[in-house]
Amino acid sequence: MNIVAIIPSRYGSTRFPGKPLVMIAGKPMIWWVHHSVQQVNDFEDVYVATDDERISEVCRQCDIKTIMTSPAHMNCFHRVHEVTSKVDADRYVVVNGDEPLIESSCIQTIVDDLKRTNAEFLFSYRRLNDPTELVDSGNIKVVISNNHLVYLSRTPIPYPHKSSLFSYKKIIGIQAFSRKALDFFVNTPPGEIEQIEDIAELRWVENGKNVRCVEVVSDSISVDNPRDIQKVEEILKKRRVEHA
Repeated sequence: MNIVAIIPSRYGSTRFPGKPLVMIAGKPMIWWVHHSVQQVNDFEDVYVATDDERISEVCRQCDIKTIMTSPAHMNCFHRVHEVTSKVDADRYVVVNGDEPLIESSCIQTIVDDLKRTNAEFLFSYRRLNDPTELVDSGNIKVVISNNHLVYLSRTPIPYPHKSSLFSYKKIIGIQAFSRKALDFFVNTPPGEIEQIEDIAELRWVENGKNVRCVEVVSDSISVDNPRDIQKVEEILKKRRVEHA
């Protein structure tokens, strides 16, 4: 199976403009993400997909391959879809450009499952341990049944009415798609639930697509605002101590 990794990265974040280039422990955030992705040997190639020359220039300085995409894209799935018209592959593994803590072992878990199942749609998730993550609307919580996605929401789901003996789960920034799956996304209008929750991934759910989900063990957090940088650097320090 020919698998290409794509790291979507845009400069114009509403909450944190320029965050792909923010320095974390002496390196730009995009370097940390690419470093983890590049450690997976199964990829034919790894690209950063961006619409901004500033990101592209930093990537060139770091010897990271880039593909320039349209600035008009509404979300990362449109950006990745444009890349599929330029780079041919059987599957595209998408790793969010705002998760500098993502471990290569987590990416490898997704790739291994992808090669085994040949899934058209594949999302990764982890269990939540920190109560503050649960109430953060930036963390997309998921309900999963038999390794398949049932629903996503910004609110804690499922509701513990009859039992609290379960773990809440959230999706993290590793996903995999066929070109056909991405074609469907860009050619299908947003549904009512997607627009209410403001979660693009619900487009596949609302249209009855069978999305496979794979659990990974990770302490990764996404960088959504400047306050998250301190958390990321603290986790990096902890990892260095543990591996010393």
